[in-house]
Amino acid sequence: MFHELLEHYWNGTIVEANAVIGANLIGALLLGMLVGYERSYQGRAAGMRTYGLVCMASTAVTVFAGFPALWYGGSQVAAVSDPTRVVQGVLTGIGFLCAGVIMKDGPNIRGLTTAASIWTVSTIGVLLGVGFYGAALLLGLLTALVMSMLNGVEAKLPGRAVLDITLTFSAGFQPDLDRMAEGAAARGYRLLRDTLSITFADNRPVWRFSAVAVERSRAMSPARLAEGLATFDGIASYSIMPVRN
Repeated sequence: MFHELLEHYWNGTIVEANAVIGANLIGALLLGMLVGYERSYQGRAAGMRTYGLVCMASTAVTVFAGFPALWYGGSQVAAVSDPTRVVQGVLTGIGFLCAGVIMKDGPNIRGLTTAASIWTVSTIGVLLGVGFYGAALLLGLLTALVMSMLNGVEAKLPGRAVLDITLTFSAGFQPDLDRMAEGAAARGYRLLRDTLSITFADNRPVWRFSAVAVERSRAMSPARLAEGLATFDGIASYSIMPVRN
């Protein structure tokens, strides 16, 4: 009985369908990583892992719908049921769960990759539920590979590190944005003018802005940048924080 059931779910037609789904998963992962690398290179919060996982998971819950005759091992249950409605409910509920693990900590956004991985794991369950065990296994292996290795690969690729900088100037000092931009450029950073916010605390101007490294490998380290700010005339205190997801 078990042997017959096993053949029911692993016959030639279903294995071929799993191979097609697996090829789609790999292609989606690579394309998602490509887009994610562009975002990571620009210093954005979501990077290769997040984009790769989301793209791959979206493919997983879309491509299986093209094989309705093979759902549940090709049993007659597939002819009288529509698992896509259940999938919609599952993914919607998981989406709310994922939103709960994303947190904003100052300029940093944490939990994006964790949320994407939770959503991806839910699609593994969907594939298992409809009987595409080979595709579910491949999706699980790809997800584990992305989570364990891709972050290190992404860190070694050329990119642009982003710093969140807060400068508190001495009372009566008039800071010059152009001069600040020139100083940042001399140290390998480009000041993002559209991120500048100005407040006053204890009659002192407080500037907060982001600076992106023109080339991450050649830009001055935050530690050396802090040493330079400590000797800058007019700066009473400062804060430098790398922006990460």
